[in-house]
Amino acid sequence: MLIIKNANLITMAKDNYVNGSIVVEGKKILEVGTNLDLSKYKDAEIIDAAGLYVTPGLVDPHCHLGVMEVGIQFEGNDTNEMSSPITPELRGLDSIYVKDMAFEYTYKSGITSVNTGPGSANVIGGTFAAIKTYGDTVDEMVIKEETCMKMALGENPKRVYSNGNKGPMTRMASAALMREWLFKAKEYHAKVNDFKNGVEGAKEPAFDMKLNSLMRVFDGMKVKIHAHRADDIMTAIRVIKEFNLNATIDHATEAYLIPEQIKEANVSLIIGPTLGMASKYELVNKSFKSGKVLEDYNIPFAIMTDHPVITLDTTLVQAALFVKEGLSEEQALRALTIDAAKLNEIDDRVGSLEVGKDADIVIWDGKIFDIMTRPEKVIINGKVVHSK
Repeated sequence: MLIIKNANLITMAKDNYVNGSIVVEGKKILEVGTNLDLSKYKDAEIIDAAGLYVTPGLVDPHCHLGVMEVGIQFEGNDTNEMSSPITPELRGLDSIYVKDMAFEYTYKSGITSVNTGPGSANVIGGTFAAIKTYGDTVDEMVIKEETCMKMALGENPKRVYSNGNKGPMTRMASAALMREWLFKAKEYHAKVNDFKNGVEGAKEPAFDMKLNSLMRVFDGMKVKIHAHRADDIMTAIRVIKEFNLNATIDHATEAYLIPEQIKEANVSLIIGPTLGMASKYELVNKSFKSGKVLEDYNIPFAIMTDHPVITLDTTLVQAALFVKEGLSEEQALRALTIDAAKLNEIDDRVGSLEVGKDADIVIWDGKIFDIMTRPEKVIINGKVVHSK
């Protein structure tokens, strides 16, 4: 049993910026809050967090940790299967190498969970997995094996496939391919369900691995659509509406330029990375002012690194720059914790300090968005994995 006491507690739930304690039993939070009776817990390990800030472990909602290893080219890069623009059967989980050096600096930076998976070369690229950032094998680190189906619009698919004189070569073709395969998957889904439900005359369709995977979006599986520019964002919105998808639009670089349309469409965003240079044309309008605009319009969003585009240890640096441009500290922290978890549907496990949730906890030596702040201790699944 582990007790953290005298903490400046930021639970991202009921109690925020209050003096409180956390009781951990095994891998879960047993108690959290103010005025807890700690005397009943005998022989517990006690961490005195007086003068320190305690938050949930940070959650990155979109990255490629372990799928694209740092410092390695071909041998360690399993991000994009560029043999076909339609690969819904792929699972990012099968490409995650947890001995990648990036895992260590990630958890030491206070990021305890990530949603990681395929890149954006393909119009439909396969599924992401939610994992913890500390462990010996990916199987023991898994929060959810498949969180969402990755899709992509914009420059990347057309650049990858036009080089081989193969479609898609245009934004029109990317959108058309996405629709074509969603129509196929919807039809396949209907046939499978008719057969399962014993509809008269229904026959089981021939097994198709692509469609068998993609059809799950019609059972509510989250869809993650890569789109930077305003035109691609609007295309994503049209597709989401046409097929009634449970989706987020990821990157959403120019979303702040069309906030009224996004608010009207009632879609959620995962924004970033905004730190660093505009490495391609569709990023020229990226701005740290976007966070404030989205907050002002009450548009749900989380903040991502897209690691290794920017590395996960710069998570708080990037968020602090959003705060510098007007985003509230509360919303910035939500975008790195509970909102990041909610948008990937893993908030039953992580993202806040609440009874029954995983004991993923960070004890910070200063205010969260101070550039000099570092984790004093990082706890994952109730185990101290890093001490300063």
